[in-house]
Amino acid sequence: MNLRGFPPTLLVLFSVCSIQVGAGLATRLFPLIGAEGTVACRIIISAMLLVLLSQKKLRALVLQFSTESRLLIVFGLCIAAMNLCFYLAIARIPLGAAVAIEFVGPLGVAAIKSKRIVHFAWVMLAGLGIVLLSPISGVQLDTLGIIFALLAGAGWALFIVLAERVSIRTAGNDGLVVAMIVAAVVMMPFAIRVTPELFSDLNALFVVLVVALLSTTIPFSLEFEALKRLPARNYGILVSVEPAAAAFIGAVLLGERIGLQGFLAVSCVVIAAIGISVSDKRSLV
Repeated sequence: MNLRGFPPTLLVLFSVCSIQVGAGLATRLFPLIGAEGTVACRIIISAMLLVLLSQKKLRALVLQFSTESRLLIVFGLCIAAMNLCFYLAIARIPLGAAVAIEFVGPLGVAAIKSKRIVHFAWVMLAGLGIVLLSPISGVQLDTLGIIFALLAGAGWALFIVLAERVSIRTAGNDGLVVAMIVAAVVMMPFAIRVTPELFSDLNALFVVLVVALLSTTIPFSLEFEALKRLPARNYGILVSVEPAAAAFIGAVLLGERIGLQGFLAVSCVVIAAIGISVSDKRSLV
């Protein structure tokens, strides 16, 4: 499908919605194969799809791995851990709350890299949002779910740092593809354990495939095309609506309600993310 005819802003927004719908659908699989089994199957299928879409011979990918093996192994482990923690989080707390908490990771990276006081102020606003979602403020959210969401955010922050290095040291998207293969290998034991249940229910197998497409393949393709035509600042602003999109999709698809306080918390994170994107002079094009 030719994506050049679509506005880049629309492609990014579709990508954001695709990721959150994929996460929402993934929760439907938890009663059958658990959060660990779901994320394992998703990563494995996503890795297979990325290999097919990369149009690179396996030999070229092996050569890429041999030259940057240590970096790509760490990157792959990061991808596996980040996704596992996120799925363990949404198994315990609403999708919108989990994404809002997780967003502290990239916001923290942006603030630390810029070293601008205004960026730290935006992170403090996001921090207020996290406090509003925590038991400290009286919200009845599962504490372990909050911890997993924070760990997913830390993984996201590390992913951003490693992705920069991988993009410099590897050609094209080869580094990401190889790292996804590493993540798939790491998650294989979780997938093997749930294989009998998965193949005994063809509907569940179909949902896993859809989740992999919505969570990785489709957004990867949409954002890759959008970034060719979209200034980095605009991209950052559009992606900043992800917590709000997650809260909306969680309410519509899963019937989750985060209440007024939860809405205020998500708003704090979204405003902080937009604020960092707008005030980041390095991203002006």
